Amino acid sequence: MAQDPLVQAAWSAARKNDRYFRAPFLRIKSRRGPKKAVLAVAASMLTAAHHMLHDGVDSRDLGADHFDRRDKTKRAKRLIARLHDLGLVVDVRAA
Repeated sequence: MAQDPLVQAAWSAARKNDRYFRAPFLRIKSRRGPKKAVLAVAASMLTAAHHMLHDGVDSRDLGADHFDRRDKTKRAKRLIARLHDLGLVVDVRAA
C-alpha cells in the first residue's frame, strides 16, 4: 500500500528536532498516538501551503519552542495545576 507523499513529508518534518512541526506532533502523539499526530501535521502543512500560495508569502519556520514562547503565564498556570493534582503545594517566585 503506497503512502501519500504529504504524509511522508509530515513524518519527515516531525523527525526534525529544531523545527515547528515537531512540537505539534509531540503534543498530539501523547494524547492520540503517532498515526493521528502525523495526519494532523500533514493537515497543518497543507494549510500552511494554502496560505503561502494564496497570500504569496514565503515559508517561515516558527521554531520547535513556539508553543513554549507563546504564553509563559498560561504555561506556568498549567504546570502549577499539574503539580497540585499530584498533591503538591507550590510557591512561585520570579527567578
